[in-house]
Amino acid sequence: MAVLGMARGAYAQGCALCYTTASATGAAAQRSLDVGILTLLTPALVLFLCVIFMLYRRAVSASA
Repeated sequence: MAVLGMARGAYAQGCALCYTTASATGAAAQRSLDVGILTLLTPALVLFLCVIFMLYRRAVSASA
C-alpha cells in the first residue's frame, strides 16, 4: 500500500485545476457533482458491504 501511495499518479487526484473548476461552478452544478459522486459510490459500497456480510456469515457458521 505504501508503494502505491508513493506513485506519482496517486497525487494527481487532487489537482488544483479540477478543484478550481468545480468550485467556480454554480450551486446547481455543485449539487450535480455531489449527486454524481454519491451515484458512483453507491454500487461499490453495496458490493463491499455484501462481501463483508458474506465473510461474517461464513466465519459465524464455521465457528458453530
